[in-house]
Amino acid sequence: MYRGQIWQITLGLAVSALLLWWVLRGTSLAEVAVELQRAAPGPILLGVVLCTTCFGLRVFRWQVLLRAHDGAALPAGALWHAIAIGFMANNVLPLRAGELVRVYAAHRLAAAGFTAALASIAAERLFDGFTVILLLAVGLFWAGLPQETQVAGVTLGHAITLAGLVVLAVSVAAGCFVAWPARGEHVIRALLPAGRLADRLAGMLAGLHHGLSALRSPARILAVTIWSLLIWTLNALSFYVMYPAFAIDMSYAGTLLMQGLLMIGISVPSTPGYLGAFEAPIRLTLGFYGVPAAVAASYALTYHFTTFLPITLLGFWSLSRTGLGLVALRRGEP
Repeated sequence: MYRGQIWQITLGLAVSALLLWWVLRGTSLAEVAVELQRAAPGPILLGVVLCTTCFGLRVFRWQVLLRAHDGAALPAGALWHAIAIGFMANNVLPLRAGELVRVYAAHRLAAAGFTAALASIAAERLFDGFTVILLLAVGLFWAGLPQETQVAGVTLGHAITLAGLVVLAVSVAAGCFVAWPARGEHVIRALLPAGRLADRLAGMLAGLHHGLSALRSPARILAVTIWSLLIWTLNALSFYVMYPAFAIDMSYAGTLLMQGLLMIGISVPSTPGYLGAFEAPIRLTLGFYGVPAAVAASYALTYHFTTFLPITLLGFWSLSRTGLGLVALRRGEP
């Protein structure tokens, strides 16, 4: 293992520990345990089912983004195994190796081109980011919180405006860079000194252009957009239906706000499975609505564990079913 990787793992452990401390601040493990015992199992089970369903829907979106060399749709079963293995890897391996593992799994199981699979992941991330930011803007507007409420030191009114500007900027920038990739690379080279960062951004731009150009038609772009909206609105619903288990009263719009903050939160360095980084945005958002610390922490920990467990187990089942080796996939071995 390289020294840089050791530092990344150490930083992730430190960040996770700090965020978990913050999540449990103002309460105690005994109070959290009491709330967990009181939780109703029915809403929890429903939330788990909806969340796990979202992983299945990703198969159909990926079939639009990633095609065979002759343009035919790739087998759904093989793509499902690749998705399950990839998300499982993110939960158990350090350095967030799941996306690369998913690319190799698709290459091995579905005979997808490696470059095409990598480009499709880049395009998928773009659609996910745009969709989550769009829903975050909707959540901020309809959340019913006072405009003076602050998010990371920014008032809610300013955050709504900022979210709208981000959506617009991301849309315009993505469209321009994809439409004119050569000029986009020229801009990157002009703004950044020659080095690994500039090379990486230029490579990401080329991959994104390749992934989006593979859609080839407005109909396919529309299909990916619809699938993305379906996936993320259903994912937010999985949070929402679990509230009654803890007697939490929060709107669906507030849930969209929480989901957006959560996606930002898990982007920081953390342990495999986003421990701490996952719970902190949930605790923060529920605090806006006056949910007690013990209840908020119990809900966050319960949702995290119960929804991550099924896809992790399904990923291990896919590994055994397909005969692939996780270590070999992580290293990119054929």
